[in-house]
Amino acid sequence: MAATVSWEGLRELAGFRAEKGRAVSLYVDLDPHLVPAAGGAHTRVNSLLDEAGKATGANRSDLSHDQRMALKSDFERIRRFVELDFNRDGVRGLAVFTASLDNFWRPIPLAAAVPDEVKVNDEFYLAPLVPLVGQGEGALVAVVGRERGDLYRLQGGRLVETADRSEEQPRRHDQGGWAQARLQRHVDGLAHAHLRRVAEELDRQLRGASAEVVVVSSEEMRGEFGDLLSSDARSSVVGWAQAEAHATPAELLELATPVLEGRRTDREAEAVEQWRQEAGRNGRAASGWAETLEAASDGRIELLLYQQGARKSAGTCLSPGLMASGWQLGGGRRGRFGPRSSPSPTPSGSF
Repeated sequence: MAATVSWEGLRELAGFRAEKGRAVSLYVDLDPHLVPAAGGAHTRVNSLLDEAGKATGANRSDLSHDQRMALKSDFERIRRFVELDFNRDGVRGLAVFTASLDNFWRPIPLAAAVPDEVKVNDEFYLAPLVPLVGQGEGALVAVVGRERGDLYRLQGGRLVETADRSEEQPRRHDQGGWAQARLQRHVDGLAHAHLRRVAEELDRQLRGASAEVVVVSSEEMRGEFGDLLSSDARSSVVGWAQAEAHATPAELLELATPVLEGRRTDREAEAVEQWRQEAGRNGRAASGWAETLEAASDGRIELLLYQQGARKSAGTCLSPGLMASGWQLGGGRRGRFGPRSSPSPTPSGSF
């Protein structure tokens, strides 16, 4: 089952430093369209670890015999975990962090795909996890029809049912005349009451805890159900989708995921545009390394924007608490100030 990446968990990983050995960070893309078979994950991991075993980080001349043996042990433990213990259900990516000499081991199944990478250093490589923090977690999916009224919450990469308000409704009959008209009004009234109860349940689950909502319904139901939602619930709806009458939670998640990802993309575009506007009028925006690091040192950053894949080193002198270009951006032990081997992504701006 996929796990949720939180800021708290990310900070814990970022605070780790290998004192005795080396820290291994592995990321594997397990998108089912790319790696459909269970054995494909093991093959992919073997290939990555074979490459990592030949890379500079695992073959530094200053590594001791114990450190070299520990790295081999770490690689072998990852292989065994993926082959024997790893459950791919609901998982689209995998991250593993290990440093056996420092007694650290943490596999993290992910609900989103990540690029294949392996890093060996004295700290963990975390950049691929940053975009996944809290991604989609807690979103609600409402499945609405004349009879169906199921609510699900996205937790750990799965849809978990939180309410079932489905109700069997009487069918219309072709009796003709006034009898048919009265029956039709009666049936429509019952269906409308059912939709109202589903809308009230959705509003109740949103009360006091904001969440994104994807509504799965027919085009016919969309207008009627939307009119029954409260203003708060209506503003929480990020998109609509259509599904087969008896779609499973896994199938519903497949429909909801692109809607949620589309909303996240829209938010990112809005943030970039806001930054551009602020920067254009010399407002609350910084750009480039010097201004961004100064803002970070002063604690004036609300949102940090960076270009994926860009690299530049920076570092922190913890005594005065200042950051400087030319060193890796990130924390370290008190008094440590110097270049490291895995520079972080380059900030392109902040506000």
